[in-house]
Amino acid sequence: MDSMFDFLQKTSKWLAVIAGTALTLMMFLTVADVVMRAGGRPIMGSYEVVGFMLALVIGFAIPQVSLHKQHIYMDFVDRLSKRNRALMNIFTRILCIILFVLIGYSLFGVGNEYRISGETSPTIKLPFYPIAYGVGICCFIECFVFLFEIVKSWRESHE
Repeated sequence: MDSMFDFLQKTSKWLAVIAGTALTLMMFLTVADVVMRAGGRPIMGSYEVVGFMLALVIGFAIPQVSLHKQHIYMDFVDRLSKRNRALMNIFTRILCIILFVLIGYSLFGVGNEYRISGETSPTIKLPFYPIAYGVGICCFIECFVFLFEIVKSWRESHE
């Protein structure tokens, strides 16, 4: 179990590095486009590339953020007993797994539609489907993060 958790941590860290790199590139591209636009020579397709990178930033950062509890947290749960807190955590994580399975499945469906239709961005003709598949994979990885949180809560409540 610990080796699987280590693998999940390494995978989410790798995805977070991709998200951070995309965010950095997005920042540089936006600054370069503003400077070039002021000179009358905007960078063609920068709006599309920034949109693609934003999807990467959001989708690829989700597992790492959840794994390290860097998201919004409701502190009213802290007022519950240890057992009830664990039950609440398990219940909410099960709901989140269902949600992310549905999102990931939908993203793969959208990705398939984009791939079959050959849908690309209008200016620089980048295909949409790799982004949909990538974010869909991250949603499924997020399900494993929630699964490990359930196991952790279950163990803590029964110790």
